[in-house]
Amino acid sequence: MTPTLILIGLSSYFLILLGIGYVTGRKANNDSYFLGNKQSLWWMVALGMLSDSMSGVSFISVPGAVFKSNFYYLQVVFGYFVGYLAIAYWLLPLYYKHNLTSIYTYLEQRFGVVEQRTGSFFFIVSRLLGAAGRLFLTAIVFQKFLFEPLGVPFFVTVAVIILLILAYTFKGGIKTLVFTDAIQSTFLIGGLLFTVGALLNSDVLNSVGLSEILTKSSHVSIINGDFYSNSFFWKHFLGGAFMCIAMTGLDQNMMQKNLSCKSLKEAQKNMISTAFIVVLVNVVFLSLGAVMIEFFTQLGSFPEQTDQFFPTIALQHLGPAAGMAFVLGLSAATFSSADSVLTTLTTSTYFDLLKLDANRSLSDSQKLSYRRILHGLFAVLLLLSIMGFYKYSSGALIDVVLGLANYTYGPLLGLFALGIFTQSNTNSKGVLLVSVVVPLICWYLGNNNLVSSLLGLKPLNLKYQFGFELLLINGLLSFGGYYFTSKVSKRF
Repeated sequence: MTPTLILIGLSSYFLILLGIGYVTGRKANNDSYFLGNKQSLWWMVALGMLSDSMSGVSFISVPGAVFKSNFYYLQVVFGYFVGYLAIAYWLLPLYYKHNLTSIYTYLEQRFGVVEQRTGSFFFIVSRLLGAAGRLFLTAIVFQKFLFEPLGVPFFVTVAVIILLILAYTFKGGIKTLVFTDAIQSTFLIGGLLFTVGALLNSDVLNSVGLSEILTKSSHVSIINGDFYSNSFFWKHFLGGAFMCIAMTGLDQNMMQKNLSCKSLKEAQKNMISTAFIVVLVNVVFLSLGAVMIEFFTQLGSFPEQTDQFFPTIALQHLGPAAGMAFVLGLSAATFSSADSVLTTLTTSTYFDLLKLDANRSLSDSQKLSYRRILHGLFAVLLLLSIMGFYKYSSGALIDVVLGLANYTYGPLLGLFALGIFTQSNTNSKGVLLVSVVVPLICWYLGNNNLVSSLLGLKPLNLKYQFGFELLLINGLLSFGGYYFTSKVSKRF
């Protein structure tokens, strides 16, 4: 597929998004930007959440990771399913009961401003790095197959993409994103299915059926029974469940669109529908991984990195139609998560860190100006974070993005659990101390060789390998630390 065709497809796609942004943002105010005037349709939010939860990392990394990790990622997805149900019947009723715009306002109501800002801070760090990792992966693909042949530097590629995202989200916020994300999910599913069909009907695989590939493949095992492995079933399942609760239910980025639904019942319909759809789509992604392995086996050579499996096949071996479907599907998966993060980072900073909504000395026009400044500032921070990934990242990015969650979402789990399941209050100094110490301990456990080398310590050399369950450990340690420091402070 030529760079010209890729550019035409990408430009057309952005024109559609810009058009939607213009229409939905013409009469948008702060209520439209933050909560879509509470008029979002649940099925449209559910459809949009698919592309938001998938991202370009899922579109590229999940199929490629099958080469090294079989279908073990499905263990995590089963955990996601349980996590979505917990959000629907546990967290959403709490958020609607308190009539929240930012979910971290609950922490202020339950504990105080320090706890609210701590929760918001960890969300901002988590989402900024997560969105940067997702967008980085897509930018690398576009750079290699489109902009590099045209002599465009990577920094310019990323800057242009972020400017386009900024253009269609700047005014409408959530009101715009509900529509654009639904359309992007349609492109994601359509692009994925079309590309899989083209791959199965290619000259290399047209004599082999999907069932035959999956039957004879050595990469389709789902359950890992090795307790010491980082992909042991219960590590993945429990880690997936709590990762879903943390990265969706305790994440302003994912919850803000749910809170824009007309009622709690409609938001719950959205969440349950998303649970089933995410499982089905990930089964397709993993099946695609097995098919791609068979494709490269027949060719007799493999790309150096598993993240390059899908783009190499789609853009170099399947023809213009499949290549265009891949470009649109990848764009949809990536930009849906990247565009919403600018809005929700702005929301959390506006309500939680700066508390501009409660500042009566500011006029509505001044609040609007601050909101727009924050939106633009986060676009710059996203650009800088992506350049950091460009310089330092390696390996399958799905592991990098989910690995970051192990360290940054633990304090959020601990704070919300303390607020919901106990009557205890917190000690503000203790909250700050625990929120720094516990993630560092978990970082040491999860990356022992690296951290020991940096600190000049002797590695632990544990046979046990930590996986996604490290997030649960982080949350439990944070919960215990908050509880203990609150009790100790009462004695002095």
